[in-house]
Amino acid sequence: MKRLIATLTLALALALPASSQATYPAQGNFGIHGFDNVFSDEDGTIATQAGSHPFAATFKLLANLDGEGGPEGRFKDLHVTVPRGFIGDPSAYPRCSTADFLSIDFEGSGVNLCPLDTTVGISGTAASTPDQWFSAPVFNLVPPPGVLLRIGFRALVPNIVVDIRLSTEPPYVPVATSANTPQISPLFANKTQLWGDPSDPAHDDVRGPCGSRLEVGLPADDLEAFEFKGTGKTCPVSPRPAPFLTLPTYCAGALTSSYETRSWEGDVDTGSVVLHDAGGNPQPFTGCGKLAFEPQVRARASSESAETGSGFEFGVSFADEGLKSIEGLAQSHAKKAVVTLPEGMTINPSVGEGLEVCTPAQIDRETLHSEPGAGCPNGSKLGTLRVNTPLLEESIEGSVFLAQQDDPRTPAPGAENPFDSLIALYLVLRNPNLGILVKLDLKVEPDPETGQLRATLDDSPQLPFSSFEFRFKEGARAPLITPPTCGTHTTEAKFYPWSDPGTPTTVTSSFEITSGVGGGPCPAGGVPPFRPHFQAGSLNNNAGSNTDFSMRLVRFDGEQNMTKFSSVLPPGVIGSLVGVDKCPDAALALAKSKTGRDEIASPSCPANSRIGRTLAGAGVGGALTYVPGQIYLAGPYKGAPLSVIAITPAVAGPFDAGTVAVRLGLTLNSKTAEVEVDGSASDPIPHILNGIILKTRELRVYVDRPSFIRNPTSCEESSVKAQLFGSFLDIPSPLDDVPVDLSTRYQAANCLNLGFKPKLALKLIGGTGRGGHPGLKATYRPRPGDANVEGLVVRLPRSAFLDQAHIRTICTRVQFAADQCPKGAQYGFIEAHTPLLEEPLTGPVWLRSSDHKLPDLVFDLHGIVDIEVAARIDSAKGGIRSTLTDLPDAPLSKVVLRMQGQRKGLIVNSRDLCLRPSRAQVRFAGQNGKVHKAGSVMAAQCAKGKRKR
Repeated sequence: MKRLIATLTLALALALPASSQATYPAQGNFGIHGFDNVFSDEDGTIATQAGSHPFAATFKLLANLDGEGGPEGRFKDLHVTVPRGFIGDPSAYPRCSTADFLSIDFEGSGVNLCPLDTTVGISGTAASTPDQWFSAPVFNLVPPPGVLLRIGFRALVPNIVVDIRLSTEPPYVPVATSANTPQISPLFANKTQLWGDPSDPAHDDVRGPCGSRLEVGLPADDLEAFEFKGTGKTCPVSPRPAPFLTLPTYCAGALTSSYETRSWEGDVDTGSVVLHDAGGNPQPFTGCGKLAFEPQVRARASSESAETGSGFEFGVSFADEGLKSIEGLAQSHAKKAVVTLPEGMTINPSVGEGLEVCTPAQIDRETLHSEPGAGCPNGSKLGTLRVNTPLLEESIEGSVFLAQQDDPRTPAPGAENPFDSLIALYLVLRNPNLGILVKLDLKVEPDPETGQLRATLDDSPQLPFSSFEFRFKEGARAPLITPPTCGTHTTEAKFYPWSDPGTPTTVTSSFEITSGVGGGPCPAGGVPPFRPHFQAGSLNNNAGSNTDFSMRLVRFDGEQNMTKFSSVLPPGVIGSLVGVDKCPDAALALAKSKTGRDEIASPSCPANSRIGRTLAGAGVGGALTYVPGQIYLAGPYKGAPLSVIAITPAVAGPFDAGTVAVRLGLTLNSKTAEVEVDGSASDPIPHILNGIILKTRELRVYVDRPSFIRNPTSCEESSVKAQLFGSFLDIPSPLDDVPVDLSTRYQAANCLNLGFKPKLALKLIGGTGRGGHPGLKATYRPRPGDANVEGLVVRLPRSAFLDQAHIRTICTRVQFAADQCPKGAQYGFIEAHTPLLEEPLTGPVWLRSSDHKLPDLVFDLHGIVDIEVAARIDSAKGGIRSTLTDLPDAPLSKVVLRMQGQRKGLIVNSRDLCLRPSRAQVRFAGQNGKVHKAGSVMAAQCAKGKRKR
């Protein structure tokens, strides 16, 4: 019978909220006043000791009354936000089931069937009439999913259920909600008291049915006059001195509590109150100096190998015995944490490939019940979280997401992430069963010079936890790289307590790196090796053909970083500058000021100055992040006559670190015409960018402009040479750079398919008589498409002698090297045309001292590049012989040499040149090994009819 009555009562109680809903008209002044929270000790004084467990917490409110003395509207919902840091322990005491709470014990206590030890307080309600109070026990109820703590009590007729949840918005404080209050009786006032130790014998006279009574004749608006009294009986329980309530651990100012209530008629009233003492003065908590604050940390990399992609585990724990001791004081909650990772443990560029970000709109869509990917994309997840608290039986799991990078073009602060930074993380903790959703913003700052990482979490919720575990993911694209050296590496953490936010506690944790890369031995002496690989060559190796040309530099994990680069192309591999624009310096400066995505959308250099592209691979392990770039031709740089600019938009996955512009000086060897990338006239290879150590592992260069690079016409085996510098201790400084000489074999093919039949026209100008000193004009013309000339020997006829008396001034080698030859040492002028340049090379012809009996004839060509060609002068078979050897393997279209005559003429006639023709003998040697011999008539300027056959 008792259970039957209980079941009927339960059905009636569940039906009550659906009873009459529209019997009272809406009121304009609906709301409450007298709202207050009071924390007291057993003697009734205000409890002020931070972190203590008060004897009781009392919550009060009065309804606004209309002109007839009745409430202005009927209460439907009431939400009360408790002071920040005030917490309860839902697991400290037994819970009463909903069925027992709603069932009336007609044969016993007359209250309900809840056990006595589930009583956690008492509530007094003035309802129905303004002078009638009803006292009833407050029970700790079994919470439904999504609720941390549920309490319930009777308000004369209806049962009131209050659910306590953690707010899902900062500052993440408990919110007590009574929803859909039955409209059976009008509410005038309520005074509810929760006990710090519900098992305390001091509550025996008001526990459970002992506190259930009706008091008539006491005005509802006199909350202070209403006291919680028993019925004269005692309702003891077994003592279990566990604290049910704990005060905040913050003493810097008075805390506030707020409310929002809504009537059945739709009116809303909101307000707040500052905690105050008995005199009405703002009441902050005191005694924060007594609170302990003893965080312990554990930090380690998931890999014990040096310079390896790694996850990272970071844990914080508190052994807070005072939180569970009724006489003790809880430790202060942590307000702020600043964690500095060990030096050398930096961001892994490999993480960028395929990584996504979480935008502000997406993090807002992270809710209690959102499916994975419905808010932050799964591709933005970098790790996991787990929090354990001594107040809850379940763990709170979470995820770590990469926030969207700041866009400097967006003026609104926090438009992309809360810190307007390159890197920020979102920590999302969630337990739908407990109704907990906490989102925290983590600021990550890489040191701009060393890359050392510092993470800051500020304004943490004032909630206790026993452990906090943070794990970055592992794998080929792990977000971090272990330090490059073996040994002990220490993580430092500074924690700032809410009890004293200005005084941090510093704790450390260390881990060991025990092996080199891939589990190999640690570097001897702590200095990594440097054994880079180098490859280079033409895509089409057909001699004399246009081709693309590529280079590839590879550095291996665990080796020193690449800092500077020089290279010498094989003889004859040369570029054509005809029709190629140059990227101006202003465009280069513009590129450096742009974001990477802006540079991709609108390249800074003119399109016609582009000569190739680059591809840079960064990171560790087998999964690198590759970033493409473009190569442009530019003007002089650091003394080099030309330069190339490698412009790389530093966009990797979601990261945009700006635009990197590296300029390399280009020179042409004046004797061999070999193209050289001059490292001394070049920018260093970038090592760090916005605090991210690039860990550049691979550099690829492709010179792919059509008809730009031309192969040699020689098929002799040669090589592409390079010198790569590495550094470890002080990478930005060149003082500890270690050079490594590199080379790769190079050889063109099919040289014999090229023809070789050049022409040389010789003309004597003036001075045709015996003893005359004619000038000389020599014009060299090759056939288009033939092999380039490697050398030639010109033997003048016996009628031409060298007049050594006219050799007055000679340029010394020292003077020539210093470009200080005396004017008198010039004996001619030369002009060389090449299909590679728009303007010819021109310059003087000097007599320069040599190791031979006679001085050398030196052609000193200048233009966009400089070329030096020396011809040996001697005598053969009674005539002057000029020999040129080892000429550059470069194409020529025409060369015109003019030697002076008369007083500066080096040639003197042994006979009258007009009596009969003179013929020179020429032997041409081609770069492809072919030889062509020809006799060349030396035309003279003879008067008409004077020349004899």
